[in-house]
Amino acid sequence: MIICHCQRISDRDIHAAIDWMRASDPAVVITPGRVYRALGKSADCGGCIRLFIQSMRANPNTAVPVELRGLRVQARVLGAKFGKGET
Repeated sequence: MIICHCQRISDRDIHAAIDWMRASDPAVVITPGRVYRALGKSADCGGCIRLFIQSMRANPNTAVPVELRGLRVQARVLGAKFGKGET
């Protein structure tokens, strides 16, 4: 299915880019901008972004790597412990 008409990007293209990015770097945080760049394209009108993100979320490889989960919580705990307040 075509997701982005301006740049001719299909859901298959999005999934292939996500799978490639995850295979090449397991710790990468995958964003729509990175998917566009991996495909050698850039966002144009932005009308597709909701469908683009919906397609991305359907791919299990978009999950945030385990090592990066909870970093904000950890920063707050450390900040409170050392008297730095919210970080």
